[in-house]
Amino acid sequence: VQLQASGGGLVQAGGSLRLSCAASASSFSTYGLGWFRQAPGKEREFVAAIGWNGYTYYADSVKGRFTVSRDNAKNTVSLQMNSLKPEDTAVYYCAAGRFVSAMSTQASYRNWGQGTLVTVSS
Repeated sequence: VQLQASGGGLVQAGGSLRLSCAASASSFSTYGLGWFRQAPGKEREFVAAIGWNGYTYYADSVKGRFTVSRDNAKNTVSLQMNSLKPEDTAVYYCAAGRFVSAMSTQASYRNWGQGTLVTVSS
């Protein structure tokens, strides 16, 4: 599976961005999909995930502000980010995996996109 993330950019605090990730997979609907991020000088961390059945899971730091969704007809997964904060600044990665049980664990995802930079100014 190849993943291509897009939608990053510069936004002021309190603003919104929508990230998208396009996947090339013949059985996209069977994949668990996740979003992770890596801020400068920090380790990559879990942001949000959506299972093959539509179940969603969020990191506490983004709960209520971010929404993950998928469109199986278009082989895409999106991350709607609202009420952005400077601490949301990071490179955001989309990831895909089969039989994902631990949705927040990076090792659950075999395929990763190249990342898209989100910068939130104060």
